[in-house]
Amino acid sequence: MVTAMKILIIEDDADAAAYLVKAFREAGHVADHAADGLDGYAMADAGEYDVLIVDRMLPKLDGLSLIRGLREQGRDVPVLILSALGQVDDRVKGLRAGGDDYLTKPYAFSELLARVEVLARRRRNGPAEETVYRVGDLELDRLAHRVTREGRPVDLQPREFRLLEYLMRHAGQVVTRTMLLENVWDYHFDPQTNVIDVHVSRLRAKIDKGFDRPLIHTVRGAGYTVRDGVR
Repeated sequence: MVTAMKILIIEDDADAAAYLVKAFREAGHVADHAADGLDGYAMADAGEYDVLIVDRMLPKLDGLSLIRGLREQGRDVPVLILSALGQVDDRVKGLRAGGDDYLTKPYAFSELLARVEVLARRRRNGPAEETVYRVGDLELDRLAHRVTREGRPVDLQPREFRLLEYLMRHAGQVVTRTMLLENVWDYHFDPQTNVIDVHVSRLRAKIDKGFDRPLIHTVRGAGYTVRDGVR
C-alpha cells in the first residue's frame, strides 16, 4: 500500500490545478495549491512537502527560478516539473535548475502519480532506481516506455527496449555478452547463437543511424557500451 503523500502543486492554470488537486486527493494524498511562483516558493519553503509539482511558466516568479531559489536555500524536496515545453533543451534546463524529473503536457495522470510516488519513496527510503536514463541526446523513460533522440521518438520492439534500458543503466561501463544473456534474455547459459549481435545491430540502426556521433559502441573482445562520444 502506498503511503499518503503531501504534495504542493504550483500551477497558474486554475482548471489544471483543480483537476490535479482532486485527482491526488481521490488517490488518498494531501494536495495543496499555489497559483503563482512567489506564493509557491513561500509555501514550499515553509511547508514539509514530500513532492513539489511545478509548472515552468508561472506569474511573478517562473518555475526554474523558484526551483533554483529552493536549492540555494538547501531545500532538498523532490521536484517534478510539469510543462508544455518538451524539447530536449527545455528538459535539460529544467533538470539543471534542480528538478528531479520532467513530464511534458499533455500527460496521463497515472504516469504522473507513478513518478510522484517514485520521488517520494526516494526521499523517504534513500536512492531508488532511476525511471529516466539519459546519455547525450538519447533519453529512455521506463515508466512511459518511451525512447527519444534529439526529442524525436524512436520505435523499439520490447526486446530492443530491454536491451537499450540495460545498456543505458550501465552507461559508460562495458556490458559483456554474459550480462546481456542473463539480464535481457534470462538465459543462464550461452545458446551459441548470434542473437545479441542481431539485436545490437537493429538497435544501432534505430538509435545511431542518421546522427553525427554514435552512442552504442563495441568493445572488441569484451562486449558493448553506451556512451556519448566516439572515444
